[in-house]
Amino acid sequence: MGSGRAADSVRARYLVYFQYLGTDFNGVAAVRGTQRAVGVLNYLEEAAERLNSVLPVKFIISSRTDAGVHALCNAAHLDVQRRSGQPPFSPEILTHALNSHLKHPAIRVLQSFRVPSNFHARYAATSRTYLYRLATGCPGLAQLSVFERNRCWALRADCLDVAAMREAAQHLLGTHDFSAFQSAGSPSTSTVRTLRRASVSPDPASPFVLPQESRRLQFWTLEFESQSFLYRQVRRMTAILVAVGLGALTPTQVKVILESRDPLGRHQTRVAPAHGLFLKSVLYRDLEDLAAQNPACTQQESPAPLGAFRPETSSAKAGGLESCLQ
Repeated sequence: MGSGRAADSVRARYLVYFQYLGTDFNGVAAVRGTQRAVGVLNYLEEAAERLNSVLPVKFIISSRTDAGVHALCNAAHLDVQRRSGQPPFSPEILTHALNSHLKHPAIRVLQSFRVPSNFHARYAATSRTYLYRLATGCPGLAQLSVFERNRCWALRADCLDVAAMREAAQHLLGTHDFSAFQSAGSPSTSTVRTLRRASVSPDPASPFVLPQESRRLQFWTLEFESQSFLYRQVRRMTAILVAVGLGALTPTQVKVILESRDPLGRHQTRVAPAHGLFLKSVLYRDLEDLAAQNPACTQQESPAPLGAFRPETSSAKAGGLESCLQ
């Protein structure tokens, strides 16, 4: 009987953007079994149960983040199959329903879009951008605002050689074998990636730091963009660039490390702490108007080749929140 109901109902696929503070989670992926650890998707899938889909709703994530890593904007696709005779939820209603049933305050669904049934959030992504936050001039954790402790890597040094860091970052740009910056446990079959952007820039004074402290503390942001990254590649590149900024390595040594393709070398074992890392955006081909509509994903893609799809923007009348529990 259950299979008959599924056959008569209409399945709708959605692309969902969401954000989270990663401090309380064991990463974004759902944790199964009796472990006490919990992932962001555990809460999202729990909220999706209230949609009363004929088949269980599973989130297929675009970008997997580790325990403690944050996301300003991650993405996932999911299928919702309503009972026969019920129209698909509109993207607006789906977003509102998921947020209404989320039971953790550190997770928020930003926006949803109808997409074709063959869309895949992971494989269709054309760009991912990560940012890493640093703070200099912090000799001890007690000198850092409690509101910043899980949102940046606090360094004892008063300053960084930013010019040297930028020079070193140039060696990482382009298409390379990034084996030297990959941690064990990566499921990737190829270690070749194309790094499109690697920047180091000062941040404005943090609003969470008292005025008398802001004269001592300086915040910095490192940004990296690629279609995809290896496991912990961003955190390992960050650690190497910080070592350059502190004078422990030279820009030329970064090139040597990259060309070594050795993840177990003397300097390659450095990994920046998880809590300073943020997934900033995930973009898709021909969805530049989608990114423009989403405040958390404001970067623009270049015009897409012919044949790329556009999201369906069905009316909010397609399904009301009041019918989610029916």
